[in-house]
Amino acid sequence: MTLHQLLNQGTGQLERAGDGEAGTDARRLLLEAFRLDTVHFLMNRMEPLEDTEAVAYAVQDYRQMIDKRCRRMPLQYIVGSQEFMGLEFRVNRHVLIPRQDTETLVELVLEEQKNPRRRVLDLCTGSGCIAVSLAVLGKFQDVTATDLSEEALKTAKNNQERLLEGRRIRFLQGDLFHALRPGDTYDILTANPPYIPTQIIKGLQPEVQNYEPLMALDGDQDGLCFYRRIAAEAGEWLNAGGCIYLEIGHDQAEAVSGLLKEAGFDKIKVIKDLPGKDRVVRAELTDKKEKGGSHV
Repeated sequence: MTLHQLLNQGTGQLERAGDGEAGTDARRLLLEAFRLDTVHFLMNRMEPLEDTEAVAYAVQDYRQMIDKRCRRMPLQYIVGSQEFMGLEFRVNRHVLIPRQDTETLVELVLEEQKNPRRRVLDLCTGSGCIAVSLAVLGKFQDVTATDLSEEALKTAKNNQERLLEGRRIRFLQGDLFHALRPGDTYDILTANPPYIPTQIIKGLQPEVQNYEPLMALDGDQDGLCFYRRIAAEAGEWLNAGGCIYLEIGHDQAEAVSGLLKEAGFDKIKVIKDLPGKDRVVRAELTDKKEKGGSHV
């Protein structure tokens, strides 16, 4: 048996299971099981595998991972990680898999916000990919991240410990702003909230609807439930001049922009992702009244 033969076997299984990226996925899992990089795989792929306990274990591990992928478990959950903004994040079934779409939001914040002393609040933090990326790449010194899921916060804390080298993000459990301490205010608010309409989830790929956490996907009947709440309550927690950055579904720009305008935000703009789809709504709170956080 050679690595090349194992790769062909795994690729064939994944093709029969309907994996559109069968060859790529099989190779990634093979490299993971044998702890190889691409160079050493190419150098040794035609050599017979050694008859050792370690090799036998790697073969077994590879075949088990192939079986999981055949059941349409996302590759990222199988290997336990996903790259985001050039950083390697740990992921599991308690958190949404970080996607390139969300990098659009982080890149916009990094482009617009150059003062690392501005206070950052990240809602629905999940794996912590937004909060941790901003702390690492933007050097923001005061970052708070909230999530309703205790298990998601454990994952986010693990990513912080691995990537922040001693610096700390404040992780708080609760439903959006309910996790915060009264009187706290922030300069930057980011969020990738659940925004998929409930009825649409049933038609998503098996990798999404069967494995990723429903609470991180379901935005209620029209997908706008969390945007309504964020727009209505954000003014209480943002300082005057504060900015809000929200990831959105490709067809939600007008609706989310309208909610923010109605709540008193201005300087609203929509940013497209690399494929050219609307992906982020950005707005500013230029004026703020003292009572109840309302603003004009």
